[in-house]
Amino acid sequence: MAPSVLVACDDRCVIDEPTRSEDRLRELVILRRVRDRIDREYAKPLDVEALARGAHMSSGHLSRRFKQTFGESPYSYLMTRRIERAMALLRRGDLSVTEVCFEVGFSSLGTFSTRFTELVGMPPSTYRTEHDHGPGIPSWLERQATRPIRNREARPSPDQ
Repeated sequence: MAPSVLVACDDRCVIDEPTRSEDRLRELVILRRVRDRIDREYAKPLDVEALARGAHMSSGHLSRRFKQTFGESPYSYLMTRRIERAMALLRRGDLSVTEVCFEVGFSSLGTFSTRFTELVGMPPSTYRTEHDHGPGIPSWLERQATRPIRNREARPSPDQ
């Protein structure tokens, strides 16, 4: 980050506001690049430490700032991205659940099934059989309508 410009005023120092906003903008650009990297490389073995090294930040600082900026941790964002892609592949129907698991970057079928169930509310095999939409729905609309919702974000069902 660029050094802050200091302005003397009545025996005290005040940080020049434009410099702080410039630093914040630089940090937002870096965080956006991290998010874009997750979007591009979700199927590769990514972890917060690797993302932080690429952004020249500590993993703790990256996690805090990413969550403040985007509303979820880098790890949660990565899991959501992987599950979104898995949902699309399962709807397509030409790959088995195991093939989808490895295609989206999981190395364990058990972990994949657990994360999928947590985010989507049903196991991947059930999702595959219940959500075979076939052609006709534009992909952008289908992605938007079927984006996984974390349990804490889901609305309570009417019977609760």
